[in-house]
Amino acid sequence: MGVRRVAIGKNVIDRSRFVICNCQQAESVNGVSADSGNGTWYVDNAQKLTTTNGMVNYPNILDLEEEVFTSNGNSSRVETVRDTYDKINSFDSIENEAWELLRESVVYYCGSPIGTIAAKDPTSSNVLNYDQVFIRDFIPSAIAFLLKGEYDIVRNFILHTLQLQSWEKTMDCHSPGQGLMPASFKVRTVPLDGDDSATEEILDPDFGEAAIGRVAPVDSGLWWIILLRAYGKCSGDLSVQERVDVQTGIKMILRLCLADGFDMFPTLLVTDGSCMIDRRMEFTALFYSALLGAREMLTPEDGSADLIRALNNRLVALSFHIREYYWIDMKKLNEIYRYKTEEYSYDAVNKFNIYPDQISPWLVEWMPSKGGYLIGNLQPAHMDFRFFSLGNLWSVVSGLATVEQSHAILDLIEAKWWDLVADMPFKICYPALEGLEWQIITGSDPKNTPWSYHNGGAWPTLLWQLTVACIKMNRPEIAAKAVAVAERCISRDQWPEYYDTKEPGSSENNHTCSKPAKMLITDEDSELVNAFSCMISANPRRKRGPKKSNQTYIGKSWFFSLSPFQLFISFRVLGKATEKFLGTSASSTS
Repeated sequence: MGVRRVAIGKNVIDRSRFVICNCQQAESVNGVSADSGNGTWYVDNAQKLTTTNGMVNYPNILDLEEEVFTSNGNSSRVETVRDTYDKINSFDSIENEAWELLRESVVYYCGSPIGTIAAKDPTSSNVLNYDQVFIRDFIPSAIAFLLKGEYDIVRNFILHTLQLQSWEKTMDCHSPGQGLMPASFKVRTVPLDGDDSATEEILDPDFGEAAIGRVAPVDSGLWWIILLRAYGKCSGDLSVQERVDVQTGIKMILRLCLADGFDMFPTLLVTDGSCMIDRRMEFTALFYSALLGAREMLTPEDGSADLIRALNNRLVALSFHIREYYWIDMKKLNEIYRYKTEEYSYDAVNKFNIYPDQISPWLVEWMPSKGGYLIGNLQPAHMDFRFFSLGNLWSVVSGLATVEQSHAILDLIEAKWWDLVADMPFKICYPALEGLEWQIITGSDPKNTPWSYHNGGAWPTLLWQLTVACIKMNRPEIAAKAVAVAERCISRDQWPEYYDTKEPGSSENNHTCSKPAKMLITDEDSELVNAFSCMISANPRRKRGPKKSNQTYIGKSWFFSLSPFQLFISFRVLGKATEKFLGTSASSTS
């Protein structure tokens, strides 16, 4: 289809054919290799590990001082996880399969790797846009490559997607704001102008104008900033983020996200046309994380002063707003029950005029006595009490949630294990929209029927975020338990992207290309925590670091997904990195 990439499955594509390319290729990473990567640095710093309140200790997330994010060596918990690692040694063949599938998904542009396709179904010729490189879907692949010391593909991806940022795209004569990153792009081979006998490769971006529902890619720019920071942290190569064009790209994204409007709240304004299922908590957590990373990477100059000031103000307001008003636990539930309504006062307790009758019966029955979470959305006279997994997990990773709230989120996951994990982790949200509510919000979307897809489906891809959050809070046994559940059938089911059941046990055959990388990521998540969570704290210019219901619906989704491969490989690396990070052997006692 014009995409110059390696083969998928047994369908080998001949790449020996000469293709003329006029594109400027991204430079390779000079002086950075797997051999000069993170291993020595982590062992050298293993003695510096400290914890506070059971959490990996690091300075205030809003400080601009140098910070180093580390992990803790709690002996009892490490021994529990080591037992799990020993049991996983017999699954090397699954890890090898994951890496093989991930590498086969690589897309090439002008002879260089530039990303991985979203999905590939060898049994179907109707690929839709799954043969494109999606920004969000490539993130776990990128992290897997970074942890492997293969930095060039990530650098190429960052720089080439940046070139697409300024493309002017329209839908019904309307253009999106300057700075929007594409949702995906495709490498196409086209005839060279003036020479019908020669061809060249071009990048064709999609800003949502061809997507189902014409959904705008709100999260693409946020993930791009997060990955840019992770690249610098993992590789030690800060030249990319210091480039003028990259600095300009960061500023364009920030201006788009920080633009003044009618909204009174500090959360990211996500319009109705930006998601087919309301996922505002997810965007808010990514927004916070991207702001922190951008603040660290922006070079101080006169043109950045106002932007940095606005960024800092937004971080303070956003963290207070989410922690104070989005948090729900049994104590907060009791407070809402006692709310007075129609308060007109600067000192009003019920600031958003929430009616106690809005509290759904399911929430009262579901909320554990120990634990809590950040709700899905808050607006005047309405609270969306659904639990959104990515938003809550990423709030733990980024520090948007407080230490106490982060532990409470993990407590809730443990208490509601059967609802959120069951036979396949991890529910994207809980509970699913059903009945009239599903009809109104989704428009009776058949793909988002209850406990399907984004409406309560189980997504193994979420395991890498769960793992990072658990390691950060020094509770890795939760992630180990979840991954152990996934690996029992993830390969047997041909690496599905998601499972469409209330209690996953069957699914359609989905071959999606972000899953293998996520299985790969959970292995070296000590480094991943450092790359992602510490991006909010470590100043690279000071310390560069290392160069029971039986109701079942559709079943698993139908594209071969890279996410499970990434997930398994990541978990395998988790064991190795923990040993490396703690300076101990899995077979030794601490």
